[in-house]
Amino acid sequence: MAVNITERSSLILEGGGMRGIFTIGVLDNFMDRGVRFPYIIGVSAGACNALSYISNQRGRAKFSNIDMLEKYHYIGIKNLIFKGNIMDFDLLFHKLPEEIYPYDYDALARSSERFEVVTTNCITGEACYFEEKNDPKRVIDIVKASSSLPFVCPIAYVDGVPMADGGVANSLPVERALSQGFTEPVIVLTRNKGYRKPDKGSKVPFFMYRKYPKLKDAIRSRNSVYNSQIEEIERMEEEGRAVVIRPERPIEVDRMERDVNKLLALYEEGYSCAAKIKFGKE
Repeated sequence: MAVNITERSSLILEGGGMRGIFTIGVLDNFMDRGVRFPYIIGVSAGACNALSYISNQRGRAKFSNIDMLEKYHYIGIKNLIFKGNIMDFDLLFHKLPEEIYPYDYDALARSSERFEVVTTNCITGEACYFEEKNDPKRVIDIVKASSSLPFVCPIAYVDGVPMADGGVANSLPVERALSQGFTEPVIVLTRNKGYRKPDKGSKVPFFMYRKYPKLKDAIRSRNSVYNSQIEEIERMEEEGRAVVIRPERPIEVDRMERDVNKLLALYEEGYSCAAKIKFGKE
């Protein structure tokens, strides 16, 4: 498959927790080949992985998702019990970018690409879209909010506004990209073709998010919204209006996967799937 990148091209990155290691393989392949897009939009893990792509720090996202996981075991019930968060956000969003594997904020600031991150406003239950390249603290606040999964992560704040995982309101922000004038999307999914979420929406315990009834509504309707978005993406793909890169086999990696061998296999699959796409004059 050949793809020409133009001023109307976009790169859309789904979330999915540790399933995002597939996306990391895709992005590492793109970096190896110098493939860039004028507009990138990411959700949750997709937004986190996009940061290292935009700063051109090849291997950084893989390091944080595999090497660091093996060393620090930053996902698990123990974190949830003792820190109120199933992931160690202090490690991931502070020690990692500041000390362990410093993030190149200067490269981000210099980048010519537009980069949007999706979050969910807890008050309105609607998607918010943030662009930030110059304020490192705000960059972290935004990607942290986009990654704050319901039920197992605390509410996050951006500019003092309570936010949750971007996937709650908009898991697949294709329409957002189109609305910004980027009508030639390359979409990276973290589920195989044909995947659908269960028709039954997620239940929200009565004692959770009592201050945010519209967030609860968004959580309940998330599955149906996601499935509608996937159906539209598949139509666009069939009609030649979108290029979709996705795992070729049903995913064996869980959202909170800790099996390094499974993660490595999914990374290699992402790299391989991306290699099948030919860009421009290649």
